[in-house]
Amino acid sequence: MSYDNLLIESAKEGLIVKEAPLTSADGRLAGNRIAIRQDIDTTTEKACILAEEIGHYHTNTMNILDQEQVVNRKLERAGRLWAYDRLVGLSGIIQGHRAGCRSSYELAELLGVTEDFLQEALTHYRKKYGIMTQIDRYTIIFEPSLMVIEKIK
Repeated sequence: MSYDNLLIESAKEGLIVKEAPLTSADGRLAGNRIAIRQDIDTTTEKACILAEEIGHYHTNTMNILDQEQVVNRKLERAGRLWAYDRLVGLSGIIQGHRAGCRSSYELAELLGVTEDFLQEALTHYRKKYGIMTQIDRYTIIFEPSLMVIEKIK
């Protein structure tokens, strides 16, 4: 999902998103306000950050800036996992297969995420599902490398 589409979705949810000169983080959530660091190079990077901040909005209501506290690290992770599922998800992996993507670069570009964000999402899915999972008529294999097999009727 593009940065512009995430901005539209945010507005529909009553979130106010502004770009600001943040120095200690790429994004910040306070109540229904989200700040995105204004000097981030690409809208693809901004989309990944905005999705995570929206994830924090949906998954927690606390101040989690102090990452020394275990509960704050868990809440930080929850926002990130929400973003992985929103921007990548198993359906995005299948979409990439159907579109003929042959590399992580192509899949990341198709999904509108950075390669780093995609790799982090795939690592999460490997931990969550193991070496493979099945959805509808597709088997997604995570190890030794990402592969999708479609069952022919």
